[in-house]
Amino acid sequence: MNKSKPKILILFYSMYGHTYKMARAVAEGVREAGGIPILMIVKELMPEKYWDESVKKAKDLMKDIPVADPRTDFSEFDGFIVGTPTRYGNMVSQMRNFWDQTGDAWLKGTFIGKPASVFTSSATQHGGQETTIISTMLTLVHQGFVYVGLPYKFQEQMRIDEITGGSPYGASTITGGMGERMPSENELQLARHLGRHHTEIAIKLRVELETLEKASELSEIGKETSNPHV
Repeated sequence: MNKSKPKILILFYSMYGHTYKMARAVAEGVREAGGIPILMIVKELMPEKYWDESVKKAKDLMKDIPVADPRTDFSEFDGFIVGTPTRYGNMVSQMRNFWDQTGDAWLKGTFIGKPASVFTSSATQHGGQETTIISTMLTLVHQGFVYVGLPYKFQEQMRIDEITGGSPYGASTITGGMGERMPSENELQLARHLGRHHTEIAIKLRVELETLEKASELSEIGKETSNPHV
């Protein structure tokens, strides 16, 4: 068995910092489960001349995070956790732009059998969080990912004593109409749960894959040794 720690890519986009803060909490969960979180951000498409002071401040916080190249060989990663704000019930165009350029990876089957999860944010409680996660899931399934949600055993998503994001589809946060609300501790905890649960699944999938590959190798060796003409 490969004893190295699983590498989990946390690929996200954030304009005002909400998704970034969730991404950092997801990374904490990955570490708690024994994984190595790698944060990458997708390319910004909005011209800088349209950035207000809040956007500039958030971008400055994320300036050291590498921008993901969709043509990179992502085979080294054991899992992918995607973070995208909601835009009319869908992923943001910046994230869509990234996945639309992964045709080579799709042809090679780079992502087949790897676990994927999604977290998101929206301005209001019913602003399309679940549809954003589900519609993003469709893209990931086309790539061959195995989707990993957030089971109800993580009961923070069932709270009714406060407004909170979170669903069995993935972690989420509510930002407020002007972006004035940052993720609550409950929402950050759900993000940690997602990172930890995803990494645990990634480890199990890797062990199973290695077992199957070993069994296949032994089978081929057995065929060769039993063939008198070899």
